[in-house]
Amino acid sequence: MNTCKCFLAASTNVGSMNQSRAWHKATLLANGKVLVTGGSNPLTINTAELYDPSTETWTTTSSMKHQRSTHTATLLTDGTVLVTGGSNPHTLNSAELYDPSTEIWTTISRMNHERREHTAVLLKNEKVLVAGGSNPSAINSAELYDPSTGTWTTTDIMNQSRAWHTATLLANGKVLVTGGSNPLTINTAELYDPSTETWTTTGTMSQSRALHTTTLLKNEKVLVTGGSNPSAINSAELYDPSTETWINTSSMKISRIDFTASVLTNGKVLVAGGLNGNGYLSSAELYDPSTETWTTTGTMNQPRAWHTATLLKNEKVLVTGGDNGTDYLSSAELYNPSTETWT
Repeated sequence: MNTCKCFLAASTNVGSMNQSRAWHKATLLANGKVLVTGGSNPLTINTAELYDPSTETWTTTSSMKHQRSTHTATLLTDGTVLVTGGSNPHTLNSAELYDPSTEIWTTISRMNHERREHTAVLLKNEKVLVAGGSNPSAINSAELYDPSTGTWTTTDIMNQSRAWHTATLLANGKVLVTGGSNPLTINTAELYDPSTETWTTTGTMSQSRALHTTTLLKNEKVLVTGGSNPSAINSAELYDPSTETWINTSSMKISRIDFTASVLTNGKVLVAGGLNGNGYLSSAELYDPSTETWTTTGTMNQPRAWHTATLLKNEKVLVTGGDNGTDYLSSAELYNPSTETWT
């Protein structure tokens, strides 16, 4: 029996990426294109490519200075993309900027700490908060990147070390960090206040979870779904920033980890793919905040985990790459909310 995990280039109407990749990042640019960076297949790669929704085609762009996966890629206010950390397989503290106008990468100053499996959030003051991750065990350090000076400064440490957590910018400008592992999954949450540069705890989730998703809803609450505990779970809960409390909401139809969650223009949340004890998933479902219920929606053309999902300016969702347990994928597909179908 062939147990080799191969490179699979499957064709869809959206076309396939030029390279198979999982543990990569996809970033929506100001011009409406999507920048895909790095990942593994299984070796860590430094290549990058662009998806153009107007032509539904992929083109290569210049490669990053460093090979990296489990990194972050954050769109800055000036339209450039900040890429930080990751592994190749050594944990990195390097950072670089991509300029879409020139398609050139520039090396910038290094972070104060090597980290992978971390988070990066663009704050309302235009700085970027990088928090947690592992090196190789979970860390609690956090630091700020200031695009105006191109420098990194340390900020207050989190109350708990964590990797594979989530970080969400709230409407009030604070950042909510949830769950993760260190190495056991945890249920704690904490808030970062940019005005004081301090962390405070904010309630406890009903379940410990890592490799989950958090999504800021249009009602300003945060939907937390799925994850590992340590097996895949289907539970979901809501965080209310106005009261700093957690409440349970209805569970997903299917337990899943390593999946994606995207807020659609209509306010619903699309959850797609992932894996559980039954294998890799092609299923997708929708959460309606107005009724707090889940409904099954169209099934993806391929099962996949460790993929990306990006809401495009045309209101469709682009899913790219990932891993189906046998192959690293180069395929991509589009979800159309108006028809609830994938192409």
